[in-house]
Amino acid sequence: MSDTRFSRPATTPGGQAAPGEEGGPAQTGARWPLPEESIWSDRTDPGVAGPQGPRPQGPATQGSGPQGPAAQGSGPQGPAPQGPAPQRPAAQGSGPQGPAPQRPAAQGPGPQGPGSHAGPPNRAPGAPAHQGTPPRDPAPRGPGSAFQRPAAPAAPAGPAGYAGAPGVPGAPAGRPGPPPGAGNARPDGPAAGTATGAATATATGATAQTGPGEGAEAEARPEAEPPRRRRDPFLDNVKFVLIALVVVGHSLVPTLAADSSRALYIFIYTFHMPLFVLISGYLSRNFWNSNAKTNKLVDTFLVPYVIVEVGYAALRTALGSKWSLTIIDPAWLNWYLLALLFWRLSTPVWKRMKYPVPVAIAIYLFAGFSQISGDFSMDRFFGLMPFFVIGLVMQPEHFEMLNRRWIKIVSVFTILGAAAVAILVAPHTKLGPFYYKNSYADLNLSWYMGIGLRTALLICALAMCFAVLALVPRGETWFSDLGTRTLYCYLLHGVPVLIAKEMGWLEFPWLFGPLGVLAIASSCFALAIILCLPETRTLFKWVLEPRLTWLYRRPSAKLSAGS
Repeated sequence: MSDTRFSRPATTPGGQAAPGEEGGPAQTGARWPLPEESIWSDRTDPGVAGPQGPRPQGPATQGSGPQGPAAQGSGPQGPAPQGPAPQRPAAQGSGPQGPAPQRPAAQGPGPQGPGSHAGPPNRAPGAPAHQGTPPRDPAPRGPGSAFQRPAAPAAPAGPAGYAGAPGVPGAPAGRPGPPPGAGNARPDGPAAGTATGAATATATGATAQTGPGEGAEAEARPEAEPPRRRRDPFLDNVKFVLIALVVVGHSLVPTLAADSSRALYIFIYTFHMPLFVLISGYLSRNFWNSNAKTNKLVDTFLVPYVIVEVGYAALRTALGSKWSLTIIDPAWLNWYLLALLFWRLSTPVWKRMKYPVPVAIAIYLFAGFSQISGDFSMDRFFGLMPFFVIGLVMQPEHFEMLNRRWIKIVSVFTILGAAAVAILVAPHTKLGPFYYKNSYADLNLSWYMGIGLRTALLICALAMCFAVLALVPRGETWFSDLGTRTLYCYLLHGVPVLIAKEMGWLEFPWLFGPLGVLAIASSCFALAIILCLPETRTLFKWVLEPRLTWLYRRPSAKLSAGS
């Protein structure tokens, strides 16, 4: 083997090595070791007595191409050839590759350690270690394979040739980790390896043991798993504000004869359910990308729907009403579960459309020509469809646009203006349009007046929705955690509200006025907090969130591996 001072540079085009020379990196498709890759020296090996020349180093595995065997010396060594020896490059690239130049066989009386590499097995005893071109591996190696070396027992080692990151289970004993900033954890060179390479090796590096047939130990550094996405407190804040308004709106019904109560009712119903549907659409963007989320179509909608329907029928009977149970016609607040179920089932259709929002608005306007029944919540399904589709096409940057100061200022005036309009129109305005379900005929409107009314209501609702989104706090608040359990408040608040209505607790004369509105709103706000507590979920989880794992097939191993 020739001295490295006379080896071909790495930039030399590939070709045959000159007689008497080894094929350098330009001929083998490999590279010379990087400067920061430490060198194994015989002077640092306690198993070798006396000054020795530098021993060739086996660099760490890089890239995804075939790898050359990394030298891992252990045990006493014979005298190594004097003078600088060429460093063995790691083979890179794809396609059939010959092995990287072998380390010269140690000659002398001392036995070779398990990690030292002798010459080819067919070399005659006593033959020179470096003659001619080193032998090629007869078996071609494809991309991604690694030429692996026999596992060696732990032995005192120098500062080079580490096999794993420090502190990583599975790394061979006695092999220290790389110095800070070592660039051999990734194949991108020193610049990329200083920060990301060391971090990746430390976090996920592990030594993979191969089978007995391969008889080798290779480094396995899988990609670090991305951190779990943190829950956004902003959406939880919005959901709690909305669920509190839902409870207030349902409790105001017995006092709607008062103008103050009626004004607050109109103000709430203009936007609170449209914004709830918009948030539901936004959270449904990737609903079909997960089997667990698909299972929730049954766990979170169908099963709770049936349970709540039976529960409210039994409650009404206990309060003196006649037993009535119609599964296809949802009772009171239960309409939202069925409507959301059908909206989410329609998600793939909307995601394939070029212009989903205009199509949804057109359906919303033309649905007013037909008297759609309330069976399976079809009237609300079409009446609130634009808000779900708008949420479906929204992206996080759209919410960030609402976080500007001038938009917040405009939002304050929007909310104040909407409250003023609600107070002005409350005495002589019908409530039917604010339910987003009645046809033009039911509202006693001509077709053009009906379209105009629905268009104006859609614009007002969207303006108020975006104003609320701009004003709700975006960081962690005391009610952020409560917003994660709004389903319990939505399905359970009907029980105390229905009891209060039937018992006449919401019809006291002093409740018909501004003071009564304030008292009802405060009580409902406290009720919303109680129903969103963790203890409430613990108590009712078996009813509202049943675990029906026995109902679903487990994905096959092949499917799991492919996903």
